[in-house]
Amino acid sequence: MIIDFHVHIFSEKIRQNRSAFFPSEPAFKLLYDSPKSRLVSAEDTLRMMDEEGVDRSVIFGFPWQDADTFRRENDYIIETVLKYPDRFIGLACFDALNPKAADETERCLGAGLHGVGELAFYTSGIDETCISALEPVMALCRDHDRLILIHTNEPVGHQYPGKSPNTLAQIYRMIQTFPENKIVLAHWGGGIFFYNLLKREVKETLGNVWFDTAASPFLYDIDIYPMAGQMAGQEKILFGTDYPLLKPGRYFSDMDKTDLSSEDRADICGENARKLLGL
Repeated sequence: MIIDFHVHIFSEKIRQNRSAFFPSEPAFKLLYDSPKSRLVSAEDTLRMMDEEGVDRSVIFGFPWQDADTFRRENDYIIETVLKYPDRFIGLACFDALNPKAADETERCLGAGLHGVGELAFYTSGIDETCISALEPVMALCRDHDRLILIHTNEPVGHQYPGKSPNTLAQIYRMIQTFPENKIVLAHWGGGIFFYNLLKREVKETLGNVWFDTAASPFLYDIDIYPMAGQMAGQEKILFGTDYPLLKPGRYFSDMDKTDLSSEDRADICGENARKLLGL
């Protein structure tokens, strides 16, 4: 089974007139101002999955600031999961700094979504204000035994739209604050798993953390796959494409060039996600 853990879809209202949302949603404008930044529907994604051999996808929208917008877009995720229950697993997405974030979490988990994500703090990094805002959302995810997916990125290197000013210390502090939560860090967690090589503390702190591969062909050499397996643990890596940014084939091509065993590749491409999602 191949499971793509990181897919963004949008309702027709967003797809037809994205620019109408730019004034009130600066982060959305930052990432989607260019017409080259595609916006896709559930049906677009299904066609891609069938073409690329993907069995199931974890879908979500965008961390909207406006409550009416994130409720509508989360409704689209809920409706999509109900329409295609054998193909899609849904997460609730919103700006965690919105006062209604906890209410939206409870509503969406009650509607059957598998968790929350991809939450992102594109302008601030994951500072103490953001960690405090996450507390009620994290509590609900713990109570419902649901996961939470957090946008992270490498704190060094080239700049690109959506690269937040997060630091490894901020990411680590967030994980320390919520040790009982099942946390998935997008984009390889900014490489924080390197510190599993330390003799004290870090392995235990990262015990409930997984890492997705989203945007990897744009960011990392193919050696990331075996090296991350050694440092993070092969069972902690989740195949995610960030579709429609990239299609799965780009990742499969990179993995073909590594010395990953067939078992390790199967774990990354679906088995690890299947276990985490309880499928």
